[in-house]
Amino acid sequence: MRAAPGDRLIVKSRTTGVPARDAEILKVPASDGAPPYLVRWSDTGHEGLYYPGNDAEVHHARIPGGSDHGARAARRR
Repeated sequence: MRAAPGDRLIVKSRTTGVPARDAEILKVPASDGAPPYLVRWSDTGHEGLYYPGNDAEVHHARIPGGSDHGARAARRR
């Protein structure tokens, strides 16, 4: 999993009828975009360090020009 500030983190619920949670990624301490991430949860406004599990996915922020930074980073590799 790789992310950058401005991306959204979506965590799926393991319980039926409970909605997924989402957070804005505020800071990525690792230079390669690896977890953990400093996030702000949209439902509570709480900020904290988060280590995503296999129930989480990153939705990359769109940047001007019509691409996202995740696709651009993949092309550089």
